[in-house]
Amino acid sequence: MTALKNRLDNIQIETILKPYNPWWDTGTVETKVFRRPVFKKIYKDLLSLKQIISVTGPRRVGKTTLLKQIIQALIQDKHVAPQQIVYFSFDDPLMIESHVREHFFDNLIKWADVTRNSKVVYFVLDEIQRFERWELYLKKYYDLEFSIKFIVSGSASSPIFRKSRESLLGRIKDNHLLPFSFKEFVYFRKGDDQEVLDVVNRAQAFGAKLQREMAIDWREFQSEAGPLNVSSRIFDELNKQLNNYFVEGGFPEAWEIKDVVAKQEYLFDNQVQKVIFEDLVIATEFRKPEKIKSYYLSLIEQPGQEINIEKASQKIGISRQMLEKYLPLLEMTDLVKTLPRFSKRPLKFRRGSVKCYLVDLALRNAILKLTNSVFEDSVMMGFYAENLVFNALRKFEGSIELTYYKDAKREVDFVVHVGGKRYVPIEVKYRDVIDDLAGIKYFIEQHNQNFGIVVTKNFVNFPDEKKLLFVPLSIFLLFF
Repeated sequence: MTALKNRLDNIQIETILKPYNPWWDTGTVETKVFRRPVFKKIYKDLLSLKQIISVTGPRRVGKTTLLKQIIQALIQDKHVAPQQIVYFSFDDPLMIESHVREHFFDNLIKWADVTRNSKVVYFVLDEIQRFERWELYLKKYYDLEFSIKFIVSGSASSPIFRKSRESLLGRIKDNHLLPFSFKEFVYFRKGDDQEVLDVVNRAQAFGAKLQREMAIDWREFQSEAGPLNVSSRIFDELNKQLNNYFVEGGFPEAWEIKDVVAKQEYLFDNQVQKVIFEDLVIATEFRKPEKIKSYYLSLIEQPGQEINIEKASQKIGISRQMLEKYLPLLEMTDLVKTLPRFSKRPLKFRRGSVKCYLVDLALRNAILKLTNSVFEDSVMMGFYAENLVFNALRKFEGSIELTYYKDAKREVDFVVHVGGKRYVPIEVKYRDVIDDLAGIKYFIEQHNQNFGIVVTKNFVNFPDEKKLLFVPLSIFLLFF
């Protein structure tokens, strides 16, 4: 009787899995050709590490596409037998049925053990956060040292995912996937323009050197091979793509929607409504999503604004205590990120003012129904540029902390803390006329730093400013 039941369980499991795994029959995987740069890192980790590999991040940033590309690479490059790769999405409606869900994971492993002849099986499990206590099952089979390699993904952001990953410490390596950066956007849109790609690669190489060594060879930067030595055609093309990116943002599925209204509805539904009313409620058992949505909508009015909790409380009619809880929750969903004020003491706990930035500007455009009209507001374009710089600096290799500087008289948009009382002050001046550099110059002198960076709209030349590096935004963003 037990043998018969096991055979029936195996038949049921195979029936559920077959539609998800067409490569079992075809031997090939159909997926998008463009691979994000992070693909190489994740694929290398999968092949070289024993750990479970996880891919987390906001909805619709390409996690499932990346998983399918990994499957494709395993079959084509490593010649893994297609039958040894098992993909399943826990979004499947069958997971609602308790009699299916209750023993599904154990039956899945048993089925693989019996039908795959004890060879290594790659389990690619999508939207795994929808499976209750998923981390306990992964831990169980990881510790039992089954011939299994787990690759999992979840739409919830890393902080939410971490809540369920505590029992997997040391057993899992997470890769947090964010919307496409401007550099990736250029790779995607201009992959057939070798001149553009050469500039992108030079800028990326210089950015890597800047982050690693913290020492700038000015002659190299401005030399024939440097990223600032570009033709007017290339610079115009980069700025054209930057303007597209200001409007389109980094969600690749939205790029394919040509109707503007449909695109805005898609972004609002998937990135705001579902994140707040589904992901956040499920992950935190939060019971007042409408209020946190109202708070979020108040934050998008001006990216980079310094948040005054008291004033915000009065404006939207929510108590200060509740607002102090809302902001960390919004950060957990990757809708916004905060920037604390500068302190010489690294990682000091702060309860004071913070600035707030959006994970992607396309969300603001969608909510406020903005298209190219955003370019008509030069002040807002300055905030948009600042937001893009913030998102880029979050990837600054070796950074201990990212802050902003403000005293009674002066401000600096960003300060990258790199350890040993070393800082990189960065000011964003995305305008036609550059003025008022007193804040960043004061910071450099006061803290005895070697240089600072001013991110501009166009190429500028201030020969007397020996400690300031002026870089157009469309090139600076390629550094990271």
